[in-house]
Order: sequence, then C-alpha cells, then structure tokens
Amino acid sequence: MTTQDLYAGTADTAEGKVFTVTGQDWDSITQGLDDVEERIVVNMGPQHPSTHGVLRLILELEGETVTEARCGIGYLHTGIEKNMEYRSWVQGVTFCTRMDYLAPFFNEMTYVLGVEKLLGIEEDIPEKAQVMRVLLMELNRISSHLVCIATGGMEIGALTVMTIGFRERELVLDLFELITGLRMNHAFIRPGGVSQDLPPGALDEIRSFVALMKKRLPEYADLCNANPIFRGRLEGVGHLDLAGCLALGLTGPVLRSTGYPWDLRKTQPYSGYETYDFDVQTWDTSDSYGRFRIRLAEMWESLKIVEQAADRLANLDGAPVMVADKKIAWPSQLAIGSDGMGNSLDHIRHIMGESMEALIHHFKLVTEGFRVPPGQAYVPIESPRGELGAHVVSDGGTRPFRAHFRDPSFTNLQATSVMSEGGMVADVIVAIASIDPVMGGVDR
Repeated sequence: MTTQDLYAGTADTAEGKVFTVTGQDWDSITQGLDDVEERIVVNMGPQHPSTHGVLRLILELEGETVTEARCGIGYLHTGIEKNMEYRSWVQGVTFCTRMDYLAPFFNEMTYVLGVEKLLGIEEDIPEKAQVMRVLLMELNRISSHLVCIATGGMEIGALTVMTIGFRERELVLDLFELITGLRMNHAFIRPGGVSQDLPPGALDEIRSFVALMKKRLPEYADLCNANPIFRGRLEGVGHLDLAGCLALGLTGPVLRSTGYPWDLRKTQPYSGYETYDFDVQTWDTSDSYGRFRIRLAEMWESLKIVEQAADRLANLDGAPVMVADKKIAWPSQLAIGSDGMGNSLDHIRHIMGESMEALIHHFKLVTEGFRVPPGQAYVPIESPRGELGAHVVSDGGTRPFRAHFRDPSFTNLQATSVMSEGGMVADVIVAIASIDPVMGGVDR
C-alpha cells in the first residue's frame, strides 16, 4: 500500500497498515479499525533519553512484551580511526581520546601501549609516568561508573541517584582539569610517558577526594542496595549467563556478573597493575542488579588503587615523566605560560637558545613526528566497560598505517536482543543501562 507522510515523500510498505502519528491520541487514530494487528514495531531512539546516546532500538511488541529487539547504530559516526591514518603517531592520541568520551584515558592508554610496543620502549617508560597513568585511569573508572549508575537511576525514576552521581563525577573532572588542563578529551598520555608532571598541590587534592568519596559512596548503597523498588526493577532483568557472555565475546561488569572473575588488570597485567593491592569484583546473579553492585564495589577498589598510586607519587617528586630518548619525547618538559595557554618564555628561550640543530630537531619532531618500525601490535586493557584494545599497524612511517579499536561497548551491545526479548518494554531500558554502552565508542 502507499501512504503519505506529513514530513516526507511517498513511501511503499511491504505489509500491514501504516499509521502516521503526529501527536493525537492512539484511540482516535485506530477508530473504526477492528482488524488492527496487536503486533507493532516501535523505534526507540536515536533521539531518546534512555538509550545512552544516539542508539536506535527497533522493538517489535505484542502489547507490552518485546518479541524482537535490534540495535541500529552509526548515528554518531566520526571516522576517528580513518582520520588517525593522516596524523602523526602523537596526534593520534588527540583523536582516539574522543571515542568513548566517558573513558578518554583508557582510549589513550591502549593506543599508546600499542605504539610503545612497536617502538620497543615498553621497559623504558619512567616509573612516575606509569604510576600517573594508573592513577588517572582509576579516577576515570570511578567517573565512568558514576555516570552509568546516575543515568541508569534517572531512567527508572531514581532521580536522587542521578543528582548525587553527577555531583561526585564533577569532583573527578575537577581533578582531571587540575592535572591535565582539560575536563575530558585530554590527550595527556603520550607515547613514551605523559605530557606533563603533576602540578603543585595535586596529591593533596587527590587525597581529599578519596577521603570525601569514602563518605559519599555509602549513600549509593543506602539508596539502592536493599531498596525494594530498585531491586524490583533490576533483579532478574537483562539476564545473561556465562555461556551467553562467552558466545558473544562480552567482557567487563556484564561478564563478571556471572561470577567469572575476568579482569585484564589481574589476568594480563599492564603498567604495573600486578604491584597494586585490589580485588576483582564479581556477582552471581547474571542480571542488571549484579552489574550495578559490581560497579559500586569497583569504585571502592579504584579508590584503594588511587591511594596506593598517590603514596608512590609522593616518593617520586621531580622524577621524569617521559622517556629520555629525545627522538620520541615531546613536548619534553613542557612549561605553560602565565596565561595558562601557550609555552612559557623561559621554555621558548631554552629551546631556541640551545643550538640550531636542537631547534631544527624540535621543529621536525613536532611537525612531522617520529618514525615507528614496521609491524603490528594489539594491547588490550580493562576499561570500565570491558576489554578495550587498539590494533596498531605501522609501515615504518611517521603516522599509523592502520589503527582499529576493539571497543567493549560495540561488542557488548550484541547482548541487547538476548537481554530484552521476552521481557517488558520498561525492562529494555534497564537492560541497556546495565550494559552501559557509550555510542562514541561504538561508532568511532
């Protein structure tokens, strides 16, 4: 049949009746139609407050029951991976940090570890840079989990959880701004180390944050853990057992909610994680409630790691944060100007006054970049959502031949249909929230 859409051209449909709804009551639309099918297909998103970004869900319903659920992705496509092929190895950090925008340090970290593996400098990274990386990632894990719990609470009507979640996240972003100069999209972790040392007073601020979070985190437990309404909405919803997770390649809290303690920080340690004291959090219910409890418990573990990292940094005052090889390290010992934006005059005088050869080298390093030996590398890390890895390929040039990311949000979204079909429409929202997808990471 042919139907006229008020906002588009004529369209042909393969079967069934099409109703063009422009705001009126459903009863008035179907008035006089006795043969209306009970089965209906609904688009949830891509502009929808409960789909965690521009995610489109195509739901087939019978009444309130979901009989089929499919994901429609690609609405946030940025072409980041392709763009990285036209930038230097260091500039690539500026692109990949924008993928999963709730966990930018993890995007930077997996890419940088891949580049360092190709360069063969994994053992040369200064200890202080490694500790700073761990510190920033664990703070980032806390901020990411806070957003997941806050938005998930908002979607089921727990507005207090939302407001306090973003309240605490703001404190983490303040720390990021203090350390890196930016609240997000930092490009702070660079091949060879990190771009700058900690500013004065940073460790005191970090310790104050940890002390405050130890008082604030119990509020989430008080509001949610034994709350009968909260548990009623989450328990048994979005169920997926261990066999299902393994078949689909799911990782992170979704996998650990089945009781399987798979965490790359323990199973395949990187950046010295094997030297930190923390526990892998699991649950045994394989449902949305278990994933919530895991994220809550993981924030406590992250605080433990942050405390240990802060203690180590206190003993590394003045230590280098970038490899000694001047052919790779830039901008080495960067000094910010008094306006907080450009290089300081002393820094410029140092570069320009050293020698003409040093100035030429600095210019080529910044404009052209360093060369990376031919080869390919894949180094996975444990992001807040699961295994995040960068497959980096070099042809021996000054920019990546190919960079492709294994983003956990993309892989975990496969579980949408399994978790949703057979349940209610309201449970789709809870299931998606428990997966915690970030569409910037899915579409890249």
